[in-house]
Amino acid sequence: MDTFVVYSYKYQHDDGRVSYPLCFIFSSPAGCKPEQQMMYAGSKNKLVQTVELTKVFEIRNTEDLTEEWLREKLGFFR
Repeated sequence: MDTFVVYSYKYQHDDGRVSYPLCFIFSSPAGCKPEQQMMYAGSKNKLVQTVELTKVFEIRNTEDLTEEWLREKLGFFR
């Protein structure tokens, strides 16, 4: 099952600043049929464009979705 999550996260920067990025996290588990992945990608892209999300992350295994994982991903947006 594909999952969309929009999450506002309190991010403490190394220099002490605090921001609240709006993160779009989606998962499409391994083993999905190609037709399902195509439908999923189309609806995901439309949502990202409509809402103008800039922090978009994909994860295959939801067990990997931890605060450390999210902080690592957000570290690229300084």
